[in-house]
Amino acid sequence: MSHDMNLTLQVWRQKNAKAEGGFQTIKAQAISPDMSFLEMLDVVNEEIIKDGKDPIAFDHDCREGICGTCSMVINGRPHGPKERTTACQLHMRSFKDGDAIAIEPWRAKAFPVQKDLVVDRGAFDRIIAAGGFISAPTGTAQDANGLPIAKENADLAMDAAACIGCGACVAACPNASAMLFVSAKVSHLGLLPQGQPERFIRVRDMVAQMDAEEFGTCTNHGECEAACPKGISLENIARMNRDYLKGKLIERPAVAGGGGV
Repeated sequence: MSHDMNLTLQVWRQKNAKAEGGFQTIKAQAISPDMSFLEMLDVVNEEIIKDGKDPIAFDHDCREGICGTCSMVINGRPHGPKERTTACQLHMRSFKDGDAIAIEPWRAKAFPVQKDLVVDRGAFDRIIAAGGFISAPTGTAQDANGLPIAKENADLAMDAAACIGCGACVAACPNASAMLFVSAKVSHLGLLPQGQPERFIRVRDMVAQMDAEEFGTCTNHGECEAACPKGISLENIARMNRDYLKGKLIERPAVAGGGGV
C-alpha cells in the first residue's frame, strides 16, 4: 500500500516578463504517489489560492503526453528524471517522501519567461511558418496506397513526425540549440514524396528563421536526444545539414517553378 508524501518544492516564481524572478520554497503535503506531476501542482495551487496568494503559473493542455505544453525543468532535467516522459505523464512515485524538488522554466534566450514556469515558445511557431508545410496543390485525397513510399522512408518520416514541439531539446542543450526540433520538422516532410518540390527551400528558410530567433548552434553534445520525450534521433540533424548544404546551392526560382529535386 502506497503512502502519501510530503515534499519541499523550490519553484521559480516570476511575476511577469519584465520582473526579476527567484526560487520560492513551497511545501507540498499529502501528495499521492499516483498523482502526475501536474496534478501535484494542482493540489499545491489549491492551497496557495486558499491562502489568498497567486498560484504557480504553468502551461498544460492535453495531459496525455502529446501536446508538448507542459514545459518545465525538474531537478535540472527537462520533464524530470524519467526518460521519454513528459511532465504531465511523470508520476510522483518517481520521488520519495521528504524529497526536495527544484522546478524552473525552460532556460533559453529564444524562450523568454512570461510568468513563473510559463515561457513564450512562439519562436517555434515562426520557424514552422517559415517552411514547415507543403504548399503544392495535391487535389482531392488519394487512397492511402496510391502513392508508393519506401518503407524505410515512411518509418523515418513517422519517427520524425513524433516530435511534439515541447522545447525540451532547447532546454537541455548547453547552447540552447533548436536543431533537433527543426530537423524533425524538416525530415518528416523531406522524406515523403509530397515534400520534395520544396525540400531544399524548406531547410534553408527554416534554418534562417531559427538563426533569426537567436537559438544557439549545435555542437553535438547529444543532450537534446537524451531529453526528448519522443526519442527524436540526432540522425535527423545530420540529414538536415546535408539538405541545407544542397539548398544553399539551389536558386529559389528554379525550385519554386517545379525544378527537379
